[in-house]
Amino acid sequence: MDLVQGASQSGDRYLDQSLDYLLLNKGKMLRPALVLIGSRFGPHADAHKDKLLHLAGSIETLHLATLVHDDIVDEAKLRRGQESIQSKYGKPYAVYMGDYLFTQCFLMLVDYSFAPENIKRVAEAIKRVCVGEMLQYQRRYVMDGSTKNYLKVISGKTASLLAISLGVGAYESGAPEEVAKTLGRIGYNVGMAFQIVDDLLDYKGDEKDFGKDTKTDILKGYYTLPIIRGLKSDAGGDIRAILEKVKLGQGDVETLIYLAKTSGAIASTEALAQKYTQRALNFVAQLPEGEGKEILQEVIPALLHRKK
Repeated sequence: MDLVQGASQSGDRYLDQSLDYLLLNKGKMLRPALVLIGSRFGPHADAHKDKLLHLAGSIETLHLATLVHDDIVDEAKLRRGQESIQSKYGKPYAVYMGDYLFTQCFLMLVDYSFAPENIKRVAEAIKRVCVGEMLQYQRRYVMDGSTKNYLKVISGKTASLLAISLGVGAYESGAPEEVAKTLGRIGYNVGMAFQIVDDLLDYKGDEKDFGKDTKTDILKGYYTLPIIRGLKSDAGGDIRAILEKVKLGQGDVETLIYLAKTSGAIASTEALAQKYTQRALNFVAQLPEGEGKEILQEVIPALLHRKK
């Protein structure tokens, strides 16, 4: 994160202070970690260590840009346990900061002369993230959503960036093509499981557990898989009746969570997260033996069972 902080400095005191504030809480640092794990499968991981660290930093900068913009759209008050940029500095400022970070991501890539095909891969991942976010926004308040459509959304907004993180680290360290592609598939399945679990946290935790506005998805009309599957088994129409209200109160949200649990929607969603996790581990089994493989075998199940 220090690398991201140093590379993002603008020379303007106010902007640099707001960037420092954004970087106070480092989060999980999952994406840069995956870049470095992926690099362990190539012969140049140690020789190109500085370059790979900058690659990891560029991916994290990209991720931060998406978080800043997400909070604007969601009008989120909190991010990673502290006041969000859009809440603290205002929406217009947050828009420009997100744009600034997107630009900084590519400056970091260009400055270290990364392979053009890898820069293109990162750009394509950003495109998929944007498409996923637009699809999600388009489908707000839709009560006849399907699991298929939900998976299409999260494959773009979450899985694509985790896939590129593992894959591009391998490519840049000189890993064989097939190994890099397998790592991309692992990242994709990890990303799918990660987002499904993240969506489940609203039904299991509270604000102090995971540092963001809980239950916001429901209130904003973003129906994640527990609600989508709950609606499918909502024979009495109880879930639909609540969602059709002009305005939902906190009590309505608590009832929705209860109905999702009792309908079996939570259990089936957990099972799907487990399915994607197992797919990722099946691909891990195909990788050559070594430190990178051992790390993935340890980290992937832990992501499934996280509490925040």
